[in-house]
Amino acid sequence: MTNAEVQQIAKQTIRFIKSQIKVGMSLQELRQMTEIKMLSLGATSFWYWGIGAFIFSGEETTLSVSGKHYKTADKIITNNDIITIDLSPQAGNVWGDYARTIIVENGVVANDINKISNTEWQNGLLTEEELHRKLLSFAVPETTFEELYVLFNNFITDKDYVNLDFLGNLGHSIVTHKDDRIYIEKGNKETLGSVKYFTFEPHIAVKGSKYGFKKENIYYFENGKLMEL
Repeated sequence: MTNAEVQQIAKQTIRFIKSQIKVGMSLQELRQMTEIKMLSLGATSFWYWGIGAFIFSGEETTLSVSGKHYKTADKIITNNDIITIDLSPQAGNVWGDYARTIIVENGVVANDINKISNTEWQNGLLTEEELHRKLLSFAVPETTFEELYVLFNNFITDKDYVNLDFLGNLGHSIVTHKDDRIYIEKGNKETLGSVKYFTFEPHIAVKGSKYGFKKENIYYFENGKLMEL
């Protein structure tokens, strides 16, 4: 499989899961369903500590933990809930990497951001959309990982949000072994064009809030133009 095909497994899985989420479903049940779906679509394993789906809900959406320490919480989905799902499918030595924050209102998954009634949740998702649009308009192959780190952390702060990532980074290169990744972090002078693919995955919250938001895509350059995989 190609990276695009494995990434498509993740995208299809999120679409499927959004149609299956029900009030009263446990996060463990949701994780099991998500990982089974990825395997049924062609994933052979999960590259990040063997975990296919990192799932958080409610106030735990602000948590940022290493896969080495992650445990799916003993929680159920409520009538009005916020859920973040971060997927790590792998086929052979090829990765996908994809995350979305999903909103449940009045027992139903909200598929239209503009119709979300909780303004904090709506604004969080709209801010994530804005960050990804800004990335597409700004990044060129010569942009360094550090330049991206500085620009977007400043942008997040200017919007009165905070970066929740436990390492402070905003993404990483896509490789074949997790220890070989390089990050969108301070001090990384490598250019974006020096890697085949990289993720952009800002994990943010309004300063002082108990709810976090995450959107992750893989990006690459085609004829000098940044594209979503």
